[in-house]
Amino acid sequence: MRFTVQVKPGSKKGPLVESTDDGGLIVFLKERAIDGQANDGLIAVLAQHFGLRKNQVIIEAGFTSRIKRVSIPD
Repeated sequence: MRFTVQVKPGSKKGPLVESTDDGGLIVFLKERAIDGQANDGLIAVLAQHFGLRKNQVIIEAGFTSRIKRVSIPD
């Protein structure tokens, strides 16, 4: 299953996952976008949200962007 994820790093609301009308996700993270900390935080938050292990959440595209494509197993 693939999702388009909009990441909000350095947010005071985080960690929080919200759904969008088009089936995507908005993820608010406390981690800042420095040295991959936001990507690591995104993987951890999505794994917890979907009840998966961290290694099951894969960022496919957008490593340096706030909009990412993420895949998780069905």
